[in-house]
Amino acid sequence: MSQVATIKCVSLVYCVILLVASQTCAQEPTDTLLDAARARTHKTEFYDSTYRVIAYPNGDVPDALGVCSDLIIRTYRAINIDLQLLVHEDMQAHFTQYPNRWQLKKPDTNIDHRRVPNLQRYFERQGAALPVSHNPLDYKPGDLVTWVLPGNSPHIGIVSDRLTNDTKRPYIMHNIGAGPVEEDALFNYTITGHYRFRLPP
Repeated sequence: MSQVATIKCVSLVYCVILLVASQTCAQEPTDTLLDAARARTHKTEFYDSTYRVIAYPNGDVPDALGVCSDLIIRTYRAINIDLQLLVHEDMQAHFTQYPNRWQLKKPDTNIDHRRVPNLQRYFERQGAALPVSHNPLDYKPGDLVTWVLPGNSPHIGIVSDRLTNDTKRPYIMHNIGAGPVEEDALFNYTITGHYRFRLPP
């Protein structure tokens, strides 16, 4: 093989590597986050907010059970981010910075990360908070949104990459009582928080 042909061959291989690498990067982390959340919407899951003792780290309630926050926790675990661990470590170091709605005197690895107000505070402390908006274009795929439901119940979901038929609103993946679903729900309730939580690679 001539020197010119060798150079061309090496250049071609290099371009292929760059193309594959760029496609891989384009799929991380948002695409895999959405894939993980959407996979949960195809599972049968019963809404159960019972307090349970679970392992730490990477602890979870039985897979067929869960609440709105469990969808978030399981989705991030699928991309190797353990919110149970992260929230607990931050609460250990900054316990007084977290909501005191439950009159606790120390962190509890069984439940802290499953409480929406604690997740909100954690995301705020990580610089992930974004303005709450009534413009659907401000909510990007993979963003997290929190609401207050009737009865003053906090709720959380993940912004989908799929849009309503009129293309005005992104769908939301969330568990509001009948198991994880993907539906048009962004503006169904009062939004209390908007977050874009990404950990550096």
